[in-house]
Amino acid sequence: MRSVNPFNNQVIQSYAAYSDDEAKRIIKAVDLAFVSWKETSFEERKAYLLKLEKQLLDQQDKLADLIVGEMGKVKKEALGELKKCAWVCRYYAENGEQFLARETIQADASDSFVSFQPLGTILAVMPWNFPFWQVFRFLAPTLMAGNTAVLKHASNVQGCSLAIEKLVKDAGFPKDVFRSLLIGGKSVRQVIENPRIRAVTLTGSTPAGKAVAAAAGAVLKKSVLELGGSDPYLILEDADIEEAAERCVVSRLLNAGQSCIGAKRFIVMESVYDAFRDAFVRRMEQATFGDPMKDSTSIGPMARTDLRNELHGQVSASVAKGAKILCGGYIPEQEGAFYPPTVLENIQPGMPAYEEELFGPVASLLKVKTEEEAVRIANDTVFGLGAGVFTADLDRGKRLAEKGLEAGCVFVNDFVKSDPRLPFGGIKESGYGRELSVYGIREFVNIKTVVVK
Repeated sequence: MRSVNPFNNQVIQSYAAYSDDEAKRIIKAVDLAFVSWKETSFEERKAYLLKLEKQLLDQQDKLADLIVGEMGKVKKEALGELKKCAWVCRYYAENGEQFLARETIQADASDSFVSFQPLGTILAVMPWNFPFWQVFRFLAPTLMAGNTAVLKHASNVQGCSLAIEKLVKDAGFPKDVFRSLLIGGKSVRQVIENPRIRAVTLTGSTPAGKAVAAAAGAVLKKSVLELGGSDPYLILEDADIEEAAERCVVSRLLNAGQSCIGAKRFIVMESVYDAFRDAFVRRMEQATFGDPMKDSTSIGPMARTDLRNELHGQVSASVAKGAKILCGGYIPEQEGAFYPPTVLENIQPGMPAYEEELFGPVASLLKVKTEEEAVRIANDTVFGLGAGVFTADLDRGKRLAEKGLEAGCVFVNDFVKSDPRLPFGGIKESGYGRELSVYGIREFVNIKTVVVK
């Protein structure tokens, strides 16, 4: 496994994958650590999580450089990612005990209640696009609930994986409460089948999610999946066009467009289509791509050259079927895995830009005549992660968000973002289960009924 800087294609470091026996030894050690960790009090776990928060904040500059080097995110975004990780540690430190407090339920007994007990060792299979945040939004609630954890990170961000393991160690957590597994994707099924693993969570592509779900189901282990998305944003005729264009561009270009909840399809009412298109394209063209360490850079390179080439193939195939390029749409003649901000219109069913997730800085514009048509096209996808509505009529926006759009989260007059206080996840081929908030911490616990006669 190699970490390659996508800005200059230089190899940062190579890592030898753990053998099957070494991975088993680590899993055994983490499972044994669960025996004592589950007996710790919420106050003890809180103290550890707050120390972990401090480690993240104290080391954020060095850790941000690691993120930038391994996957190309601009440094200011990497720093924001680390601050969010610190936030989720504090959030669960301060709220975990309340979320998992015993709940009394009246029944035909002298006492009956629901208790939330940890399950054991949880496997996390995580992607490269947010190499710290994706891990911490799982790790903080998992440890606060009294579980232990092992991480199988993406092969190109093993430096981040080991850095997270060291952060947990430096925060003083008991030995082996959390460990990283440097293994390839082909070894994941074997880890899931290990009887010491009690459940698995994956953030990644839909094909990867299906494979993990099948493996977990075969051995009757719970899984939580956060998968791909092709998030639709409705721009209604009464929307503030300039504000909508600004927020939509921010969402589309965040992390060089490599975000499951990034805005991807923009469904615009005919009466405001030209105005929105012009404002949107102008902002996309103003974005600068270059050295991710410079503050002046809007977007860095994509994480890998093969991913950039795959994205360009989707753009080219869409153009071949009739899509029109309004800006971008080419591979720059420079070193690095760069792809320029790109806008496509004349999008029709059957095109990759309509049917597939475009995981990079490419936007698809679709013109519609009615609200009903807008909702139909928004829902005409296998995905259901996030969605957005821009309108001056908040009641209308809330109605469409709650009843109209098929997604796990819908934002009105803003772009979709994850927040420790709110449940996060999708439907359809965007996965199942929820992360974050009270719902996230209860995914990997035994919801135990106790009745006393």
